Amino acid sequence: MKRRTDPTNRPRHPSTALNPTGGARHGHGSEVEKESSCGETLFERALQRENLLAAWKQVRANKGAAGIDGMRVGEFPAFIRKHWEKIREKLLNGSYEPSPVKRVWIPKPDKSRRALGIPTVLDRVIQQAIAQVLSPVYEPTFSDHSYGFRPGRRAQDAIEELQREGNKRRPKCHVVDCDLQQFFDTVDHRKLLDRLRESVSDRRLLGLIAKFLKAGVILPGGAFEETMQGVPQGGPLSPLMANVLLDEFDRELESRGHSFVRYADDFVILCTSPRAGRRILENVRRFLQQRLKLIVNESKSKVVKLSEAAFVGFQILRGRVRWSGKSRKRFKATVKRLTGRTRGVSARQVIEELALYTRGALNYYMIGVNFAEVRELDQWMRRRMRLYYWKQWGRPKTRRRRLIALGIDRDEVKRASRSRKGHWRMSRNSLVNCALSVDWLRRQGMPSLEKQWIAIRYPNGPKGSNR
Repeated sequence: MKRRTDPTNRPRHPSTALNPTGGARHGHGSEVEKESSCGETLFERALQRENLLAAWKQVRANKGAAGIDGMRVGEFPAFIRKHWEKIREKLLNGSYEPSPVKRVWIPKPDKSRRALGIPTVLDRVIQQAIAQVLSPVYEPTFSDHSYGFRPGRRAQDAIEELQREGNKRRPKCHVVDCDLQQFFDTVDHRKLLDRLRESVSDRRLLGLIAKFLKAGVILPGGAFEETMQGVPQGGPLSPLMANVLLDEFDRELESRGHSFVRYADDFVILCTSPRAGRRILENVRRFLQQRLKLIVNESKSKVVKLSEAAFVGFQILRGRVRWSGKSRKRFKATVKRLTGRTRGVSARQVIEELALYTRGALNYYMIGVNFAEVRELDQWMRRRMRLYYWKQWGRPKTRRRRLIALGIDRDEVKRASRSRKGHWRMSRNSLVNCALSVDWLRRQGMPSLEKQWIAIRYPNGPKGSNR
């Protein structure tokens, strides 16, 4: 794909060629009329049966918690069959009022909290329907260097671009690692709506989007809070709105000839020296604050060597993609939480939750994890499960009975069952390892990172195999 370093090379939505009086700029007359006419039907297209069904399927697949009305995803079909005609009428005449979102606080690894806004299922379906008709309008115009929340683009693609561009500049490559402070909570509504008006002329659609932005939130205590700024992180429309707003920033970076990679509100800009990086950071700070009304997090924004930068959970070390130290710690912390010996749930449930989590985590971090690490993590996870079983068995009599049932000799079993060593040390005991063997754990459903890694890396089998 040809790289676009000049923003004028990007496809432009023809409606951006309109002048303030409604006429067309030179050379775009018939094309603008056609697109403007199409733009007037965007609202109706969003409410078409096929589009709404597709939106519902997506919301259902995403599952998610109930909003302030308490309606769960599974209860929505019966509700919409009964009330759709009235809802549709309100949407068409402009009297529909979205419900406030439910505020939920999500803990972050640094012990801070991230605000999440959960819309009702009905509002999620409507937002998804709007996003589905707006995405084709904006997708062709977005930057090649933007990867977050876009069809066919992944975080892994973003880190691979950073790897390619960084390797071109080795060994002097530095990056401006910039962090936007509470981006989704600080989006300026007027600026965002102005950006939307550049490409969308349907007033009803713009009016409904504005209502979603200003719907407010219900706090955990039940109090209502107005939303004078921000887009609720948790709604289907928010990712597209973020990209629409930040596309102006992408254009600015491209016009200046910078090499950069952006994933939603997380971005890095490549440079060749700390001095150049500091100059770029100052220009970026000024542009974001003055043009987009966004705040740069001064404590987290810095200029560092490429090898010291973490982006979307990965690092570039000696020219190769590796998962970051924080990502590895987060993975192990989650496994520890799932296998915590005081959880009080069955070992079968622990294994099921462990399998679900590790499958998704390894799929994400696959390009940054090597085979040796996978084998090491497998051994550690099995030890965690042996610890869990040993704690569950509790009393010496129970441990003796369990070990004998698993094939341990009666004369030897007391060396383990009556041991006063701690649970973690006992998880390495030879008798415990023999009883809770790799094969036995696998039969209980214990996930194997090694097998998953091989299956992903070698879908047709390793070289020389008969598969």
